Amino acid sequence: MLLNIKVVSWSAGIFISISYLLCVIYGLIVPERLHGMKDFLEAVLPAFKWLTLGGFLLGLIESFLYGVYVGIVFVPVYNSINNKLGNKGE
Repeated sequence: MLLNIKVVSWSAGIFISISYLLCVIYGLIVPERLHGMKDFLEAVLPAFKWLTLGGFLLGLIESFLYGVYVGIVFVPVYNSINNKLGNKGE
């Protein structure tokens, strides 16, 4: 079975965006001394600034684009390997 690049890219983008939102919520709820969410997000998301509207929206967009990138890279690799090594009887 071959994967559809559009479906996987959108799914991964939405999944990573939801994960980003959960990280932000966690960072707002849990005391900062118990986590490093601010430092982590600022390290992995270029130009992200904690607790600013612009930073939040930029982080959400970047998270979605990271997920799309994963789909765009993963699907051709998976499909290529599946074509070579997959079960030909299906």
